[in-house]
Amino acid sequence: MMWGLALMALAACNSNSDEPVNGGEEPPLVSDETLYVVNSGSFNYSNSSLTVWSQDNGAKNEAFVKANGFKLGDVAQSATLYGDNLWVVVNNSNVIFALDKKTCKEVGRIDKNLVSPRYIHFVSEQKAYVSQMYSSKIAVVDPRIFTVTGYIDVPDGTIPESSGSTEEMVQIGDYVYVNLWSYDNRILKIDTKTDKVVDSLTVGIQPNSLVVDKNFDLWTICDGGGWEENPAGYEAPSLVCINVMDMKVKNTMSLMLKDDVSKLAIDGSRTRLYWNINRYNSVGDNIGGVYSMDVSRTTLPATPTVAANGKNFYSLTVSPLKEDIFAADALDYQQNGVIYRYNSDGDLIGQFEAGIIPTAYAWDIE
Repeated sequence: MMWGLALMALAACNSNSDEPVNGGEEPPLVSDETLYVVNSGSFNYSNSSLTVWSQDNGAKNEAFVKANGFKLGDVAQSATLYGDNLWVVVNNSNVIFALDKKTCKEVGRIDKNLVSPRYIHFVSEQKAYVSQMYSSKIAVVDPRIFTVTGYIDVPDGTIPESSGSTEEMVQIGDYVYVNLWSYDNRILKIDTKTDKVVDSLTVGIQPNSLVVDKNFDLWTICDGGGWEENPAGYEAPSLVCINVMDMKVKNTMSLMLKDDVSKLAIDGSRTRLYWNINRYNSVGDNIGGVYSMDVSRTTLPATPTVAANGKNFYSLTVSPLKEDIFAADALDYQQNGVIYRYNSDGDLIGQFEAGIIPTAYAWDIE
């Protein structure tokens, strides 16, 4: 998973997500714990898709197209559940769909005044923030009317190559925190009352995700640049813990230089962190896997909870109720990926086929 190379390939080229296809079905969904899987698909192929899984009903692929009769679009990036709707952000098609979470039918969309959207975060029923890759502004939207109502300016950073693009967002109290991944090394703090950036913190190169633990500490994992020629720099990936009260780093734990790291996940109790490392030995075997640790630890675990065993995990999530680990192997990035399900001890307890490049997840707990 070469994040930097993938970023250079993501030129701003829009595709028509409303291409008609056979569909219109309503997939049987909903269980006590339902997982929505966003499959990004291949760049410029408009083959993004949505998979819905539950233990009761199994995996239902192409849930979006079956419900709506047209394709999801080009490079689906993320999904967020808010109220009765699942909001799916489709990066290269510049659109965010609001779907009825039970049927996956479209109830609205935001498709104007967005520049390569990445994630949507709901501040309230009246306001949400949308991070963007090819813009130095975070869009402010009114989700009730599916309209961009303003923007938050992103301040310049110290890396000249930075575009000010923003990624994941989490909220603690009145403040939203956002990481700048693309050619950057910062975490920003936004006051939701004023919609302005009020503080920033420099961490490792390219922080790619954010989670909040039970102590309201903020965690990010930095990929270190991903490849030696990255103009933003190249260093060992790192796991970073941040005290948001004073916006200072509490602890930085460095991984190995060539480690290929996935985004962070956290369990339902917010006491345990999870991430994936693809780490290769001299003969090309992947000796990494899914690592986990309690948030109270100050040193990295020596061995993975789930060993790779020939798989190349691309993304992962943890079920909020059962604490099962779901790790996706994107295989050759052209065929449907496989998601493996492990219990908290790392034992394989199931697997299912998803779409092309399983990328992001959203959980619904009934």
